Amino acid sequence: MAGQVKALVAAKWLAEAVKNNQVGPSLRILDASWYLPKLNRNAQEEFRQRHIPGASFFDIDDCCDKSSPFDHMLPAASEFADYVGDLGIGNQTHVVVYDGSDFGSFSAPRVWWMFRLFGHNSVSVLNGGLKTWLREGHPTADRYTKPERSEFKAQINSSWVKTYEDVLENLASKKVQLVDGRVEGRFRGLEPEPREDTEPGHIPGTINMPFPSFMDSSGLELPVEELTKLFEQAGVDLQKPFWVSCGSGVTACHITLAAYLCGHQDVCLYDGSWSEWFAKAAPEHVISEGKGKQV
Repeated sequence: MAGQVKALVAAKWLAEAVKNNQVGPSLRILDASWYLPKLNRNAQEEFRQRHIPGASFFDIDDCCDKSSPFDHMLPAASEFADYVGDLGIGNQTHVVVYDGSDFGSFSAPRVWWMFRLFGHNSVSVLNGGLKTWLREGHPTADRYTKPERSEFKAQINSSWVKTYEDVLENLASKKVQLVDGRVEGRFRGLEPEPREDTEPGHIPGTINMPFPSFMDSSGLELPVEELTKLFEQAGVDLQKPFWVSCGSGVTACHITLAAYLCGHQDVCLYDGSWSEWFAKAAPEHVISEGKGKQV
């Protein structure tokens, strides 16, 4: 199955796989739930209480570069390999990622993208997440059995990861489109950022495509025709390179997933995103209808 999987799988398909005891070395399910602090949700505690049978918990705040001052920055390839190997994932494993967000999907696309970044294409997002799984009446579990450790070899495609310096250079060259996945209020500078000492706003020249716009009201991903239309309406040329950003590199991956479904597979991520940009940028490089950045 490795290398032949779809980017999205349906809850019905996964439920059949669970029912037929297919979860194991060839199929692993990951709950990658992560929530903004204002929601007061404990993702790990919720996993302990209720998860898809056979799932393991993937913590983006644990599988990260712990030396960085910024949240959940990407780990080294060796750290990623060790972390996922400990969850029973090998290079032939089909990985299905979901989260428990009320949106249907929030953080799962970040982990989907991380696997692809580290050379593992056999990874899918559960379409509609736990929200759809529950709505369709599929079973959940409250007991966790840790999988037997597996060997995973990771190799990073570093060209997919962009730095503050890369984005700063692009301000002058304007060679690449930059797309931000935060909600409109934060992008425009009118709604607060979730992190202290960070004001809302955006990088000059950035296009806003709020991540919830890629899903319908039930939490399912929009059909490809509608996703393509969204990019067109936003002014993003899918035939030209573009980079994505958000608050801390999580919801930007919704744009990456949508672009992938539309046939554009090499979207790059500014991993530090707005939290790093606001900390480092000159005031004139913080575009805001609100307070902006003071000297």
